[in-house]
Amino acid sequence: MLINWSAAPAGAVRLKDLASVKGVRGNQLIGYGLVVGLDGTGDGNNSPFTMQGLANMLKNIGMTVNENDIKVKNVAGVLVTANLPAFIKSGQTIDVTLSSLGDASSLQGGTLIATPLKGLNGKTYAMAQGPISIGGFQTIGPQPPGSQKNLLTVARIPNGATVEKEVPVSFADKDQLTISLANPDFTTITRVTKAINTHLHGPYATAQDGATVKVKVPKDFKGRIIALLAALEDLEIRPDSIAKVVIDERTGTVVMGENVRISRLALAHGSLSIQVSAPQGPPIPNSMIGQVLTPQLAQQITSRISNAPTTTSRNNLAELNPGVTIGKLVQALNSVGAAPRDLIAIFQAIKAAGAMQAELKII
Repeated sequence: MLINWSAAPAGAVRLKDLASVKGVRGNQLIGYGLVVGLDGTGDGNNSPFTMQGLANMLKNIGMTVNENDIKVKNVAGVLVTANLPAFIKSGQTIDVTLSSLGDASSLQGGTLIATPLKGLNGKTYAMAQGPISIGGFQTIGPQPPGSQKNLLTVARIPNGATVEKEVPVSFADKDQLTISLANPDFTTITRVTKAINTHLHGPYATAQDGATVKVKVPKDFKGRIIALLAALEDLEIRPDSIAKVVIDERTGTVVMGENVRISRLALAHGSLSIQVSAPQGPPIPNSMIGQVLTPQLAQQITSRISNAPTTTSRNNLAELNPGVTIGKLVQALNSVGAAPRDLIAIFQAIKAAGAMQAELKII
């Protein structure tokens, strides 16, 4: 099924939705933990790291055991990951994600024991612990064996980690700020620069490249950087982008930008035909109407009528004018019965012929 929206020209959006401020970002945390309390669905003896981890955990609480003597199936080794947002403080909580490392068949009903989460610098920034939530299930009984919904070996703990160490981020005493676009574009960065200078009433912003603009802090905002950022991120910018068509061959999904244009062409795909050409005028021009019918004029009229393009047997022919948008092309293809898979082959052929003024990206 193909759904086509004829989108209106993109309107203005806030700068905070287009760009980010240098230094304001999250940090990835990672740790190894154990999920206990499983109903026989944990790691088997083929996961030595789980048995070793369990032995170390028991040793830390005062129980010495030999890892070779441990034969349990209600424990699973998991990789615990989390994102530490900017400006978060000690004592606040963050979500964590658990992914099975061994051959556990399900993490359902388990509890993560205390797991330190470290950054790439090796320092511990949070501690995770608590009952996990899978969001999936496995059917039993008369249903087909092994039927399940979602993954049973990946789980989450909402607010499952407590922040122990902060990542310092400060804008105090800064003389300039750096703002970076999420999608680099020369036109958009020029509009951002102009909007900032207009708002600050001076040449404070300077574009460094297609994605970065540096902003000097005005004297009125010295010591009030947060107020300056709050004012700038609320500026409305009309973003620009290149014309692009994205095709996912695995799912048959086609996503098209509104700026895509099609040049003059004639295309046949199976029983479908597309023709993009200049509009044809009437067989008899207005200059001939009302004149005295002489033998010479009658011969010209007869010749024009006989040479006029036929309109029979064209149920699967769509005619479009040059410069047509991709939305109009999709409507024409729908009108002649094109399926999403047909669109993929058609767009690839149009791009190869040089008649599509857009970037074609296949994922």
